[in-house]
Amino acid sequence: MASPELEEFGKLLVEHVRDAAIQSCDRRRRPDARGAVAARWQKAGGEGGAALASTLIPDCVDEAIFYLLNALDQGLIELRFSTRDGKEVALHEDGELAGWYTMTEGWVAKYSQERFVDDFADFDPEDG
Repeated sequence: MASPELEEFGKLLVEHVRDAAIQSCDRRRRPDARGAVAARWQKAGGEGGAALASTLIPDCVDEAIFYLLNALDQGLIELRFSTRDGKEVALHEDGELAGWYTMTEGWVAKYSQERFVDDFADFDPEDG
């Protein structure tokens, strides 16, 4: 289990980065959306693009966040997080952030208000 400080980080990451990014992308994929990104997506998506985009958006957001956390886990990026009560933790020192983000009952499952698929729900370590 993650420390209380890392749980706070995970909750904020999911609520204010993951969910916000998905909501922003969802607004851009609406047929009445305006702007350069929305126009590019509308052109690329055609008539059947909405369902595909609905699936791709959270997967792409999760992929980017996973690789950020993985880089922290590997010590490639060093960041510190200050909790609301003033405690400071070095995020790169624990080495479990990417796992806590993606695992069944992890940060996404606990804190996200947006759609996601638990790709590991049926995973059995005994099956290899």
